[in-house]
Amino acid sequence: MLAKEGFKLGLAEFDPEIAQSIKNETDRENNTLEMIASENFVSREVQEAQGSVMTNKYAEGYPGKRYYGGCEFVDIAENLAIERAKKIFAAEHVNVQPHSGSQANMAVFHAVLNPGDTILGMDLSHGGHLTHGCPVNFSGYTYNVVSYGVNKDTELIDYNEVKKLAKENKPKLIIVGASAYPRIIDPIKFREIADDVGAKIMTDIAHPAGLVATGLYPSPIPYSEFVTSTTHKTLRGPRGGMILCREEFAKEINKKIFPGIQGGPLMHVIAAKAVAFKEALSNEFLSYQKQVIVNARHLAKFLIENGLKIVSGGTDTHLMLLDLRPQDITGKDAESALEKAGITVNKNTIPFETRSPFVTSGIRIGTPALTTRGMKEKEMEIIGGFIIKTLEKISDNAFHSETRKCVRELCDQFPLHSELTKI
Repeated sequence: MLAKEGFKLGLAEFDPEIAQSIKNETDRENNTLEMIASENFVSREVQEAQGSVMTNKYAEGYPGKRYYGGCEFVDIAENLAIERAKKIFAAEHVNVQPHSGSQANMAVFHAVLNPGDTILGMDLSHGGHLTHGCPVNFSGYTYNVVSYGVNKDTELIDYNEVKKLAKENKPKLIIVGASAYPRIIDPIKFREIADDVGAKIMTDIAHPAGLVATGLYPSPIPYSEFVTSTTHKTLRGPRGGMILCREEFAKEINKKIFPGIQGGPLMHVIAAKAVAFKEALSNEFLSYQKQVIVNARHLAKFLIENGLKIVSGGTDTHLMLLDLRPQDITGKDAESALEKAGITVNKNTIPFETRSPFVTSGIRIGTPALTTRGMKEKEMEIIGGFIIKTLEKISDNAFHSETRKCVRELCDQFPLHSELTKI
């Protein structure tokens, strides 16, 4: 009887604790400035698809080749997601079932590598990702990892050093991409390096996927055997992953996702991915991505002009890294103070980091979520001022409380989730 009664009750009545936590999160997103570069706000349509009855359906296998019956409608959703992703990225094959970007990367590794094989990926502290060879991650303890990084003077990828490392170590797979590198990565140079040593390339575009989708960032598709991505971040879809690859690897990639590392796909998430991909094909999405870059560059320029240090001297993308060593502030303390002021960022290692990953010497800042709210250059300067003053008064909690009120006033001008505020 409880289950039947539960379906009849609203969430607030049936489970008030969870209802309150959702309301609190709704309020937090409404009333603070979300500047974590890997976060964004999905549309009401994406959210509706993800909260649909497709969450009920088990659909192990692939469209037309399921292990369960009753999959004719979820097949439609998955096929739409696949075809839309192919169109967006001009990809030969797409698998939209990975639950995350990390699992997308794992499937590629399993498709082309054996334990102990050598991979060449970007060092985490220089802007790479856990799954690009970090020792504590499966990629680090399963394979022989060689890491490349940035030049100490320019803080840009040193392609000559990458080439040297590749020739010396003969990696079987070269991993291109980053989670905290603000500049464009040249796919042609990496292809040349890979060809010199007979390596395959996996390019992880989890961060710039939305920029790639709109032609604002060079597409790695023609130069990489495999391209992986999340479907959130700049792509502004539900949290999840996908793999794009050449047709010759399609069968092996599909096998490595299912039954290799996953069981039943999350069909409600795949439906939401399809909706997000449709949004990504629109003119509005192109305008949005252009503004994301404009906002990031404008904010970086403003911070630099006001005495702060940005790694590599700026950004070409949606994110920037703020080096706090000149202020003798840790990333941990900066993150904490900014959160008190109503600004959400994340502490982040910087190139040639000397502090613990739990402390760090920098913070990572992004503009996708702010841009989704409709904020532009004027607001970037206002927010830049908030950041500068907060860092100047890092230990002044009273000042942070006053700043939070100003942040709330700014947020009120760009309402978010207005249809949810009465939950």
